[in-house]
Amino acid sequence: KKKKSNVFAFQFYAPWCGHCKKLEPVWNEVGIEMKNMGSPVRVGKMDATSFSSIASEFGVRGYPTIKLLKGDLAYNYRGPRTKDDIVEFANRVAGPLIRPLPSQHMFEHVRKRHRVLFVYVGGESPLKEKYIEVASELIVYTYFFSASEDVLPEYVTLPEFPAVVVFKDGTYFVYDEYEDGDLSSWINRERFQVYLHVDGFTLYELGDTGKLVAIAVIDDKNSSVEHTRLKSIIQEVARDYRDHFHRDFQFGHMDGNDYINSLLMDEITVPTVVVLNTSNQQYFLPDRHIENTEDMVQFINNILDGTAEAQGGDGLLQRIKRIIYDAKSTVVSVFKSSPLLGCFLFGLPLGVISIMCYGICTADTDGGVDEHEAAKKENGDQELTDEGSEEEEQEEEKNGKYTELSDGELKQKDIMTKKKD
Repeated sequence: KKKKSNVFAFQFYAPWCGHCKKLEPVWNEVGIEMKNMGSPVRVGKMDATSFSSIASEFGVRGYPTIKLLKGDLAYNYRGPRTKDDIVEFANRVAGPLIRPLPSQHMFEHVRKRHRVLFVYVGGESPLKEKYIEVASELIVYTYFFSASEDVLPEYVTLPEFPAVVVFKDGTYFVYDEYEDGDLSSWINRERFQVYLHVDGFTLYELGDTGKLVAIAVIDDKNSSVEHTRLKSIIQEVARDYRDHFHRDFQFGHMDGNDYINSLLMDEITVPTVVVLNTSNQQYFLPDRHIENTEDMVQFINNILDGTAEAQGGDGLLQRIKRIIYDAKSTVVSVFKSSPLLGCFLFGLPLGVISIMCYGICTADTDGGVDEHEAAKKENGDQELTDEGSEEEEQEEEKNGKYTELSDGELKQKDIMTKKKD
C-alpha cells in the first residue's frame, strides 16, 4: 500500500477577495506542477469565510493565506505569489531540515541553484545543535546544508571548526559569534543578497532583519538615463560599501511607486530614493537630488548620525491616518472587484441604520407634539377657569351679593327657600 502523505499545502481564501482571484490560476498551476513532479505535498484550498473556525484555529488573519501543514506543524508562506516560488517553498519545507552535501560535485551543483547558501561544516557540537534549532525556525525562508571540510572548494579558508558559512554575491562569509551575535539573527540578516529586486513580500520579510531598506524607486520599463543611473548608484553603494553599511542597511530597487505610495500614504515621484524603517514605519527622503555615489553615501551617513529628518512613524496620529487610509482602500478595492457585492456589504447596513434613525426621530417628534398639545389644552382650560372665577367674583362684589355666611345661616337660608317653593 502506498503511504498517504501527511504534508499539505493549503490556500485560505475569501470569495470576495480580489487578491485571491488573482492567485487562483497560479494556485492551480502549483497543484499541477506538484502532482507531475511526484511531490508528497498535497495541494488544496479552503473558503475561510465558510470554515471560519478552522481558519481561526490556524491563525488566518488575511486573504489569501498560504500554509504548509507538516505533521503537527504549520508553516506560513510569505514570499512572492508565483508558481516557482510557491513550489520551491513547499518542497523545501516538506524535505529534510538539514540536507547533507556528500561531494564537491554536489556542493557546486547546489551552489549554482541557490543565490544564498548556508552550510554547517564540522561534526557534532553545540554549534550544530543551535544550527538545527535555527533551521527549524527559518526553513520557511531558506535552505540549510551540512558538509565536511573536504567538500568545500579549495579557496574557502575557515579559521576554526566547526563553522557556519554563507555563500552569496560571488564570495562567502563566516559566522563569528563575538562580532555577529546570535546565530539566528545573523542568518536572518544574511539570508538576502546585498542587492535585491524588492517587492511588497520581500519588504515584509526584510522587516524581520531589523535593517533599514534603501530603495531606488524606478520604472523598469523606462530605459532613460535617470532611471538606470539611480539604480546603478544604489548597486555601487551596496557593493563597494558593504563593510560599512551591511549591518544596518539592505539595498535594492522597486518597480513602480504604487506600493510605496500606499506605505507612505503619500505620492512620490519616479525615479527617486527612499529609505524605509520597517520596524516603526518611518521613512527618509533625500533633501536634494542624488547625483552620484557620494551623494547617496552622505544621505546614508546623515540617517545614521540622526541629522536626516524622519517622516511617518507609528504615533497616534499616524495610526489614525493609517486606519482611515486602509478603510478607504478596502472600500475602493471591494467596489472595484465587485460593485454589486460592495453595494450589498456597505449599502444594506447603511440603509438599515438610516431607516432605524428615521423611525426613532419620527416617533420622538410625534410624541412631543401630542404632549405639547395636551399640555397646551390643559393650560388653556385652566386659564379659562381662572378667568371665569375672577369675573364671577368681580360681579358678585359689584352687586353686593357676595357675603360670608356661617354654616347655620346657610342651613336657615335653604329652609326658607324650600318653604317659599
